Amino acid sequence: MDGAWRVICLCAAWCSACREWRASFDAAAAAHPAMRFDWVDIEDQADALGEVDVETFPTVLIAQDGRPRFYGAVLPSAAQLGRLLASLQTDSGGAGAVAPEAGPLLARLQAHVLPA
Repeated sequence: MDGAWRVICLCAAWCSACREWRASFDAAAAAHPAMRFDWVDIEDQADALGEVDVETFPTVLIAQDGRPRFYGAVLPSAAQLGRLLASLQTDSGGAGAVAPEAGPLLARLQAHVLPA
């Protein structure tokens, strides 16, 4: 695997789908020990999100070497997340267009929320 990978789940404690998906997200983290997985509660970290409005849960931001590769809602399934990660790892050119707000959001999260 090339580059440092970071998988960030943007969820909310009040969201039942997020609570149910937490175990699957943790299982995906265990299955990909070379990647860093972070869980961010959007209510607790609203300032860091800025103008970004997460409307669908779970929403995932995946970055490689500090560059967003995927940003969007995913099905709450460890298997689906695993397939997405495998697809991104084999796509050396990038995953196609990523929403323009993903880069600034990643920078704010890295600066103010996520452990180094």
